[in-house]
Amino acid sequence: MIARIEGKLVALDDKSALVQVGPVCYEVLLPGYAVGMLSGRIGDDIVLCTMEYYEGAPGGGNLIPRLVGFLSQDEKDFFAKYTGVKGMGVKKGLKSLTIPIATIAGAIEAGDEKILLSLPAVGKRFAQLIIAQLKGKLGDFAVGPAAGGGEKFELFQTEALEILIAWGEKRAEALELITLASRRHPDIKTAEELVPLVYRIKQGIEV
Repeated sequence: MIARIEGKLVALDDKSALVQVGPVCYEVLLPGYAVGMLSGRIGDDIVLCTMEYYEGAPGGGNLIPRLVGFLSQDEKDFFAKYTGVKGMGVKKGLKSLTIPIATIAGAIEAGDEKILLSLPAVGKRFAQLIIAQLKGKLGDFAVGPAAGGGEKFELFQTEALEILIAWGEKRAEALELITLASRRHPDIKTAEELVPLVYRIKQGIEV
């Protein structure tokens, strides 16, 4: 099983990436939020945590091997739980993940159907099923009150968290640094501004 790929991002569309590893180029399917975070990084070296699955009906005689990529091991672990919901599956799971995983996990832990209903391919009954099967199991992936914190993260803060985790930061430390940076600089409203500030605080440059 291919569990991790490190190589050059040579192409990106709304569903997948092409990653060149030596003379070999791999097509890796991606959830929507990951496509957004990799936008603008064509030509850069990237690391994806991957899983394999076979597309097609068992017994149909035409199974196609596929690779699915995530920006961190945490996101891959979340996806394994998320696709365990009855009726979800890999393709539907990828299609529905258009916002950061931490936001989705937080919504499930909080029983917030509204956020889940904003996801493609998720209707009211399915949102209720997701909550019923996963609530109480995703606290490690969530942000805000659902993760045991006192503050609810905004979307740009959650995006910054996913970027920091993808770059190797520990979730708990990244949460603390984002919260601290946001308190000190409430005027910042984008992940692009927040992430460099977090690193300055971590390095003791920003006080």
